[in-house]
Amino acid sequence: MKIHTYERFWLAGSMVLIVAFIVTITYGTVGLGITMIGDEEEALPPGEIDEDDRFEDPRVEQVGENEYEAYVVAQTFLFRPEPIEIPAGNEVTFYVTARDVIHSFTVVGTNTNTMVIPGEVSTMTVEFEEPGEYGVICNEYCGSGHHDMEGQLIVHPEDEFDLTSIEVEAPEQVDPDEEFEIDATVENGLFEDLETTVALEIGDETLEEDVTVPGESAETVTFTVDAADLGEDDHDWTVTVDDETESDTVTVGVDEDDEEDEGDEAEAGDGDDDGGADE
Repeated sequence: MKIHTYERFWLAGSMVLIVAFIVTITYGTVGLGITMIGDEEEALPPGEIDEDDRFEDPRVEQVGENEYEAYVVAQTFLFRPEPIEIPAGNEVTFYVTARDVIHSFTVVGTNTNTMVIPGEVSTMTVEFEEPGEYGVICNEYCGSGHHDMEGQLIVHPEDEFDLTSIEVEAPEQVDPDEEFEIDATVENGLFEDLETTVALEIGDETLEEDVTVPGESAETVTFTVDAADLGEDDHDWTVTVDDETESDTVTVGVDEDDEEDEGDEAEAGDGDDDGGADE
């Protein structure tokens, strides 16, 4: 059977297009790391998010050597935690769920992108080689504030990344002639020990104490302050550990609001006595 020259050109061109199409699809699904979200994860009803150990406190945590997990909740019109902070050059698995309606979790400028459906948990494992800041947006219309729904992903240099948090317990009011304590609990979420300094600023005083916090543990530092050195007044205090701070105010002496309340009670009592005498 004789095939015309033009027919040969068309057949050859068709074969080239077919091969190119197959190569393009294969590269797009394998070479770019694009995968379909599986259904291995259990269903998570939106109403149970706050009772789920993974999502009740959205966070990033270390789970192995150079391995981290990020638990993210999308809701109208924000992502939690905000910002999301991870180390460069480490494997990070994102677990993302929605509290209300369908959202998406899209890291701008990367192929990290998934639909986030209420009742489901989307899972993606990625690695960011270079430190930097990335925007996180929602690509699924989710309501009137959809255009404002954005977050931030901060990729820190590995040697500058930490999972340090502080919690401070301090009295709201103390007597002028007593000593009081301010307790600062430092939590280290990394596997490695943390050597740091806890600083308390109150009035004109600055108190510091060095502390070593074992990996995945916490240590409490107690500062003792003499109220007489501060004087009767409201005094602001700030506790600092690395980049973490917590602030509040302690009142030395009787709080003015308490004095007013006591005065009102006394006046009310006098009024009752007078009324009884008149009768």
